[in-house]
Amino acid sequence: MERTPIMDKTRSQEPDHAAHEPNQWETPPQRPETRRMIVLKFLLFAAIGYGVILLLAYLFHDRIIFPATRAIYRDPSAFGWAFEDVVVPVNGYSTHGWFIPLENARGVALFSHGNAGNIADRLESIGLLRELGFSVLAYDYGGYGKSSGRASEQRCYADIRAMWRHLTETRGIPPEQILIFGRSLGGAVSAELAAEVIAAAVVLESTFLSTVDVARDAFPWLPARWFVRHHFENKHKVGRIKSPLLIIHSPDDRVIPYRHGTELFRLAAEPKQFLEIRGDHNEGFVLSAPAYLAGWESFLAPIMPKPPAS
Repeated sequence: MERTPIMDKTRSQEPDHAAHEPNQWETPPQRPETRRMIVLKFLLFAAIGYGVILLLAYLFHDRIIFPATRAIYRDPSAFGWAFEDVVVPVNGYSTHGWFIPLENARGVALFSHGNAGNIADRLESIGLLRELGFSVLAYDYGGYGKSSGRASEQRCYADIRAMWRHLTETRGIPPEQILIFGRSLGGAVSAELAAEVIAAAVVLESTFLSTVDVARDAFPWLPARWFVRHHFENKHKVGRIKSPLLIIHSPDDRVIPYRHGTELFRLAAEPKQFLEIRGDHNEGFVLSAPAYLAGWESFLAPIMPKPPAS
């Protein structure tokens, strides 16, 4: 009779340790404390980075708003125009400009340029003003071109007031023969003066509600009021302008969004007109030249008519 083999129960019931040994390549599960530390470190580095960005924005704010150029690489003689250098005192410094006369002019344009370069870069714009029939006084803010000192919001306002006095007091030009014209930052400077005096007309081109609004549009995740020191609050000034006002803006403007122009127009007091042009911030007046000049002429004809040809 055959023996039935007896199963070794002890062996069969031994646990399979190999099946449960951890794989040496597996990452052990993280403890909750470790995950929290990773999150805290991430938040800490993010906060430090955010703070660094704010600090840099504050420290370099003036260079961003006023990227001045000193070198005057050309003057109106490059276009064959006669001109006079104008230098006026401003708070212990000097502000330089050019007076470019035009025979049989309809008036004088006091021209305030944008924030980059200097008046040497604006001869094409001056040419359009001459084509419209204006003598022109163009000038540089402190720190630009031959104007001494440094630019700031208050210095820009002091510069344009000094140039206004030069026209009205030194040259004896009546305010009703003066057009106040500013483009971009120059529009902000012009709005300050236009809210204080009555001129024949005011033109603000590609101008913004305020620099805080511009910063919010460009960097909505930054607290703009914390680092923007020069505010140029045009939205609070256009309603005080009593002179006839023309606001010019392009929906293609990628620097100062179109809504800035339309909102300034909404806030402005009558009489006012709006001229829409095409092209980006620095090229609209060139790309839209025929419509641009026609819009100007339509605005100016009733208030500053061209004198009869001599």
